[in-house]
Amino acid sequence: MRPGLRRKLNPFIEPQFIAEQAEKLKASVRAKVEHPFRVLKRQFSYTKVLYRGLVKNTAQIVTLFALSNLWMARRQLMGVAG
Repeated sequence: MRPGLRRKLNPFIEPQFIAEQAEKLKASVRAKVEHPFRVLKRQFSYTKVLYRGLVKNTAQIVTLFALSNLWMARRQLMGVAG
C-alpha cells in the first residue's frame, strides 16, 4: 500500500511503525526489480512479442535484457564525463 493511502486510513501511524518499515523495504525491492522491465519497454520499445514460438521470443528477451544491462551501466562503461 502506498504511504499516502496508509496515512489517510490512519493518520496517527508513527513513521517508526514496523508495518511502515516493512512496506518501505518491499517498495525498494520492487523498484529494483521493475527497473529493467521499464528500460525494455521505454528504451527498446518492447511491448509485444514479435515472433511465434517460445525459443525465438526467449532469445529476444535474453538479448534485450543483456542490452538493458549495458544501457543501465553505460555511464560506468564510458567513464564519468565531467
